[in-house]
Amino acid sequence: MAVQSVESSTTSSPTSTSAASKAFGPAVALSCRECGERFDLGPIFACEVCFGPLEVAYELPTGDPEGLRRRIEAGPNSIWRYAPLLPVPADVADLPSLNPGFTKLVKADHLARELGVTGELHIKDDSGNPTHSFKDRVVAIAVQAARTFGFTTLSCSSTGNLAGAVGAAAARAGFRSCVFIPHDLEAGKVVMAAVYGGDLVGIEGTYDDVNRFCSELIGDPAGEGWGFVNVNLRPYYGEGSKTLAYEICEQLGWRLPDQIVIPIASGSQLTKIDKGLKELIALGLVEDKPYKIFGAQAEGCSPVSAAFKAGHDVVRPQKPRTIAKSLAIGNPADGPYVLDIARRTGGAVEDVNDEQIVDAIKLLARTEGIFAETAGGVTVGVTKKLIEDGLLDPSLTTVVLNTGDGLKTLDAVAPTTGPSAIIRPTLDSFREAGLV
Repeated sequence: MAVQSVESSTTSSPTSTSAASKAFGPAVALSCRECGERFDLGPIFACEVCFGPLEVAYELPTGDPEGLRRRIEAGPNSIWRYAPLLPVPADVADLPSLNPGFTKLVKADHLARELGVTGELHIKDDSGNPTHSFKDRVVAIAVQAARTFGFTTLSCSSTGNLAGAVGAAAARAGFRSCVFIPHDLEAGKVVMAAVYGGDLVGIEGTYDDVNRFCSELIGDPAGEGWGFVNVNLRPYYGEGSKTLAYEICEQLGWRLPDQIVIPIASGSQLTKIDKGLKELIALGLVEDKPYKIFGAQAEGCSPVSAAFKAGHDVVRPQKPRTIAKSLAIGNPADGPYVLDIARRTGGAVEDVNDEQIVDAIKLLARTEGIFAETAGGVTVGVTKKLIEDGLLDPSLTTVVLNTGDGLKTLDAVAPTTGPSAIIRPTLDSFREAGLV
């Protein structure tokens, strides 16, 4: 098959060794999102020319979309079925991994009726991943890069889900792990991050404080040999989110959704889903047609939503105050790119308050039997709000992301959720409770 460069051309070309080429599959370079400068594949994340963020550039197989589609469909029921489109070796499925991905795309007819949706409504339920969040996807790709670069310790700054995903993936792959979180995270996420036996360090402050600390540690001798999945391994890590786009389209019968609602923390997931959709179009795996991308934030941490509504291109940082702690990033690195995508596709960025988040969690659980964490409450709540405001077309095919399991954020719903009644073990008591 011929090859196509999916990324734009740049001013310099890297010299890749055969070993690196083998380890990173179709990936050929790191490309700056701002100036287009290219660099050799390595553990770097910022452009040396303009300090812009780097992402993986590919030469992907083209010329035989049917053959590529058959190859994907014959692959394992995990993200590794898409190995030909990812920066991983061809034999990645044979390496020790949690094998995340290929989670359910649930046709949400009951929720659709509640929201007045007449077209198809689907929930992409990523709570089915090994540590019950989408973070298993991104960590799996980062682990492969860490192996190639010879790192001995896996680390991250995290709002909770990523810490658990790194701890589990490190245990499975044979790495030491040391992860950093804000000290006041939900108890369920703290326990899940600690149970895998690595070091878990709580830092007094917000996620943005934790992230700044990790950036300092990378430049210190104490951090030598450490792979920070969302810092010096970030270009590879981010590519894991593309697999959500791949799976959604494959599960829809190799077609693009008309509309997709995505939660925003750093914004990386949204930008990479858009990248994945564009790649599928370029490869001829789906029909090229317009699609709209909507971003969802919690009102208590909504810097991207505020910028979108104000018509700004710059995202002004905020101090988070929300129950949706997994989205509580006050200075989102990919915020400006989210704005560009929402505007380019005709979508929007919206937010909902804590009460609306809780209501949406319960609505999804009651209608579809899916218990979402607070981030899922944000996407469902924003979907409802977008429909009511006339911004999301209820007659089209819409996919809403649930990125984690509600068992991790029980505190959000516990105060208003409990037994319908407490009775004596008698039929008379049952009848007296009005349950018949």
